[in-house]
Amino acid sequence: MQQETVVLIVGAGPAGLAISACLNLQNVPNIVLEKEDLCASLWKKRSYDRLKLHLTKQLCELPHMPFPQNAPTFVSKTGFIQYLDNYVSHFNVNPVYHRTVESASFDKRGGKWLVIVRNTLFNIVEKYEGKFLVVATGENSEGYIPNIPGLGSFCGEVMHSSHYKNGKAFDGKNVLVVGCGNSGMEIAYDLSNSGAQTSIVVRSPVHVLTKRMVQLGMVLLKFVTCELVDNIILTLSKLKYGNLSDYGLQKPNQGPFYLKKTTGRSPVIDVGTIEKIKAQEIKVLPSIQKVNGDYVQFANGETKSFYAIFFATGYKSTVRKWLKDDGGLFNEEGMPKKRVPNHWKGENGLYCAGFSRGGLYGISNDAKSIALDICSVLGQQK
Repeated sequence: MQQETVVLIVGAGPAGLAISACLNLQNVPNIVLEKEDLCASLWKKRSYDRLKLHLTKQLCELPHMPFPQNAPTFVSKTGFIQYLDNYVSHFNVNPVYHRTVESASFDKRGGKWLVIVRNTLFNIVEKYEGKFLVVATGENSEGYIPNIPGLGSFCGEVMHSSHYKNGKAFDGKNVLVVGCGNSGMEIAYDLSNSGAQTSIVVRSPVHVLTKRMVQLGMVLLKFVTCELVDNIILTLSKLKYGNLSDYGLQKPNQGPFYLKKTTGRSPVIDVGTIEKIKAQEIKVLPSIQKVNGDYVQFANGETKSFYAIFFATGYKSTVRKWLKDDGGLFNEEGMPKKRVPNHWKGENGLYCAGFSRGGLYGISNDAKSIALDICSVLGQQK
């Protein structure tokens, strides 16, 4: 089977949905290919129960559709999923599900992209052709677990954060969370609240802020320099939390908004974890040296036994596995070589969305830029 369209979009997460919606508004034919059986699978299948958006709803809207006025400032996981489902329905986005892309290459003779897809429902190969190709699989395509000596010998449960739902099954158990980003800190908090004896590995310096501090910083950035905003927000953070190095949490040399702008790394938005760390209800540990059966040895020489280990160690892009002829758009890690805001456009009608490390706000900007560029190219060719 072979299908032709104008724009092929790989991935039906928020990025793919947003691009399809923008194109539908301009009556540009497009097909969204999705390997799962539903859209936004990361949100619907691979996120923990207590998750909320860490930024205000105004910074998490997709193009052309604001959140309802009665939606809370910080939208819950359930609320965001409902918003996405409404978005898909409103803009008539119709992903083709159970389609795993095996390869995508550019046919120079025909001037089109050829995408080879496996229909996993019937285990057959399909072909799709399009003048434009949008990689919307994003930076969170596949969970990443670091290679730790002896991890394979661990007798307990090893789980990536994308498979964590809640801590009910771990009441009274000794558990370890690896990673001190937002997911790691919130999962540690949830496990502790569920009665687990919780420890967390903190390997890197981290900024800790409240949601309101982040909200204030985003407003201030419109009027004053990033350096001044960082100074203000860090002062507020110190007044709120004190010197967190006393509890094993070191602060980065650069400010939180500077780091977000230059590296994409977000500050931790505290949901109550810091209070538990100060009360020693959650223990902070340094990096893991090795694992031997149930025992984990840490960089400070301490050895502890655990029932389960949860890796909140991020994700990796998988685009290099299937995309050919990318014209140098992506680096070896499957991330754009160009820096924001020039990261989204490649050669021969190739685009990428959801790779800016800018969250949903970055996705929205990507989608609008890509749709505008495609419409401009099509207009020039008429």
